[in-house]
Amino acid sequence: MHLQQILKEYLELYGYWVLFIGTFLEGEAILLMAGFLAFRGYLDIKGVVLTSWAGSFLGDQCYFYLGRFKGRALFKRFHPIARKFREALRLIEKYGKFVAFISRYTYGFRIVLPIMLGITNLDPRTFLRINLLSAFSWSLIFSLGGYLFGKSASLLLTDVSKYEHYIVLSLFGFIMIAWCVHMYQAWKLKKPVRERLARMKVFQTSQRTQS
Repeated sequence: MHLQQILKEYLELYGYWVLFIGTFLEGEAILLMAGFLAFRGYLDIKGVVLTSWAGSFLGDQCYFYLGRFKGRALFKRFHPIARKFREALRLIEKYGKFVAFISRYTYGFRIVLPIMLGITNLDPRTFLRINLLSAFSWSLIFSLGGYLFGKSASLLLTDVSKYEHYIVLSLFGFIMIAWCVHMYQAWKLKKPVRERLARMKVFQTSQRTQS
């Protein structure tokens, strides 16, 4: 009980700041966790939604203006961002302005897409309006996802507080498994590309050797 009280006091002091920073960067996992902690009474669900909305919205606004003023220099300097350039460009060509709404739902492109949109001629006011709606829907879905996870656990267990640590670990484990599955699928999709690049390198090496 003493530990729970310490945790509650700590989260009341720093929880929303941690949530804000996490959602500013990416933060699906931390938002799900915050939703669960809101169900347990450590945080307020309205505060979780509003904080994550602010963090997510301001994060993408920063990335958009980073793209507008420094986008091309970033692609030249940071190769991981440059490697995603073509895929991000295809998404923008396919979905247009709607990409501004779905960008935070696209794993691996959460930061790249707003930067790319900043490079395009998309009107900043249009991006701001779409980003407001997108950030709100994202914060609401993931906050309630964590909250409803706790609600479901309470229906199965008579005393959730006894199993709280195990539930948090289970939620964290589920998030990690989902992340690993996604990374494996992304690796499989890129395997043919890697094989083609490897064959090209072998061919170029053999050409140099012969010459």
